[in-house]
Amino acid sequence: MKRVVMILALAASAASPAAAQWFGMPAWNSPKGGTGITVSGDYGKPNTDALSGNAFGARGSIGFGNLTATVGVASWKPKGASSSTTSYGVQGAFRAIGGSLIPVSINLQVGVGRASVSGTDLTNILAGVGVAASIPTPGLSIEPYLSVSSRWHKISGVPGTESNIGWVIGANAGFGMFGVHIAYDSEKMDDGSTAGIIGIGAHVALKVPMGM
Repeated sequence: MKRVVMILALAASAASPAAAQWFGMPAWNSPKGGTGITVSGDYGKPNTDALSGNAFGARGSIGFGNLTATVGVASWKPKGASSSTTSYGVQGAFRAIGGSLIPVSINLQVGVGRASVSGTDLTNILAGVGVAASIPTPGLSIEPYLSVSSRWHKISGVPGTESNIGWVIGANAGFGMFGVHIAYDSEKMDDGSTAGIIGIGAHVALKVPMGM
């Protein structure tokens, strides 16, 4: 990953692959899944090892009970960069364990994100697992979760692929149709530093009978 950061810094519009998909964002997850359509607005704040700056993004998800598909976009301007980098990504998640009567959920998560910086294409891929607990409270649903994933980072024209292990700790809270989410993403870089990203956001969920 160190090569990725160096190449992007030299491109004068740096972006770090610390986020597994959308650059500057944590690898969002919701292991319990659900049905219907969810629209999310996100904000990401990378640490110094992840080149700092601010990221803003939007995602749309459609859930079929056990299966959730997501598409999204994020715009990130690292500290000191002359312009922002826009990345696009897709994600699929399958809930292997859990449901309305089981308070613990486990899902499998895969995703890919892509961006272009000064003619150089960057691709991030993740594959991992997440576990969550459902905490029912009157008028409020809370889903704390932990995700662990393998991450691969590829730069066009550069031999080889960087690979690392990353983890995310977060929570999703719902108030009927509306909700908020927060997460912290950490990935150990090949130079020994740790790229971290704090993310927060809000979402609107339209629950419709689409369950599998």
